[in-house]
Amino acid sequence: MAEEISTAEITVDTLRGYLAQPREDGGSGMLLLPMVTGIGEQVREFAGDIARAGVTALSWDPFHGRSSDDTPRERLFELMGKLDDETVLAEQRRLLDHMFGELGLRRVGVIGWCLGGRFALLLGGRDDRLANVVAYHPTVPIPPAPNHTLDAAEYAGRIAAPVMMLYPSEDDLVPRESFESLQAALQGRSGGSSIVHLYPGAEHGFSAKARHGNPVNAEAYALSWPQTLAFIRASTR
Repeated sequence: MAEEISTAEITVDTLRGYLAQPREDGGSGMLLLPMVTGIGEQVREFAGDIARAGVTALSWDPFHGRSSDDTPRERLFELMGKLDDETVLAEQRRLLDHMFGELGLRRVGVIGWCLGGRFALLLGGRDDRLANVVAYHPTVPIPPAPNHTLDAAEYAGRIAAPVMMLYPSEDDLVPRESFESLQAALQGRSGGSSIVHLYPGAEHGFSAKARHGNPVNAEAYALSWPQTLAFIRASTR
């Protein structure tokens, strides 16, 4: 039976966030790292699903108040190109501090989609407090984007926590070579389970409802999301 939840927009220092909490707090949480939409409707739905599974969800706001709700997509892509890896990781680690501190959570993981999927791998390699790492179609292009100063494969290889990574075979932003490099880094770790899913025919961003006009994307999401929620529950309880 799904949990009753509450939602709120919050501020942690100068950082904005979106918090979804189950009524029965089990001490587990997930930090959500959005795609280019920021904390738009899709990400709020993801947060709600995670909270209804009994896990507190706090969404990082990459664009400090802007999202697909009120900002043209072209502008969001411009802002995405200005994100600095070290600044972003510092923001995300401050939110983790808040989850472990003020929210009193005992086990916290991270899940990201697209640009957030890449940052989930980076954060997982940087912060050993994490209980899990989930990377949905992480945007790790070849060659790297100009503002990608950290190597996602290198950081993936440093992650100590269990990892789930989901990759669509028809990803037009992330070549198969990049996926294979990330997969090799994860499976080359001496510790930490690796669950790597490949979805033939699915496209980049297949988790977003806007991409579900392609039935392959819709089917990939319908299969992957319940498994992801189960992985989150198992690794944060």
